Amino acid sequence: MSSTDWLRPVADALAGLAEPVQVFVRDDDGGWNDERLLSLLDVCAAREVAVDVAMIPADTRPSLARALAMRASAMRLGLHQHGYDHSNHEPAGRKCEFGPARTMAQIEADIARGQVVLRERLGDRLDPVFTPPWNRCVPEIAPALRSCGLRVLSRDRSAGLLGHPGLREVPVSIDWFGGRKGVRWSRRERGQQIAAAITSGDPVVGLMFHHAVTDADELADIDALLAMMAPHEQVQMTSIMELATEA
Repeated sequence: MSSTDWLRPVADALAGLAEPVQVFVRDDDGGWNDERLLSLLDVCAAREVAVDVAMIPADTRPSLARALAMRASAMRLGLHQHGYDHSNHEPAGRKCEFGPARTMAQIEADIARGQVVLRERLGDRLDPVFTPPWNRCVPEIAPALRSCGLRVLSRDRSAGLLGHPGLREVPVSIDWFGGRKGVRWSRRERGQQIAAAITSGDPVVGLMFHHAVTDADELADIDALLAMMAPHEQVQMTSIMELATEA
């Protein structure tokens, strides 16, 4: 397969769009591998694409906060909370930081102290958005989020919606590192999955990246995808907050 063959299904899907589609980019695990994070941001900035970074409070160092402030002055950069320290608290089963093994008091305490840390580091650049690590959390988390001043939840579309009054939900639909039964998609399969999301009839497509495990070849693929999508007349590149504030 040539370097861009995997994009053919995406090109075909875009060519067949009868109605516009809104696309946003969410990158998880801010605080891990800063060099790769900044490289991803540079790619998005060059393509004039907004990107929302889910920041791990316990790993958001002042030096990273300063680097993000510099990027934010030159690009559309959203920053929001990604759990507290990205720890798994479940004794068995799938990993989860805000799962059933914890009390709601413990969950709310971690959300609140995460907000304190990020406000201290990021100031008014922090958006009132919450992404739980591994895209998982108990449904009962909604009141805790609202009590901490958070009004938007972003998880994976497969998790469903909580439907809590006063809490907007902006899910991602494509995991760049997705797959099935523990086996990652090939490049061709990834292109097919993105194409399927574009043609699904859903007016919003969310792309989820994880910069910390994105190597140079994958970053080049992300750049090629954004170069195809961003200038397309039927694509509106948007952000989580823009979607959350729409009427």
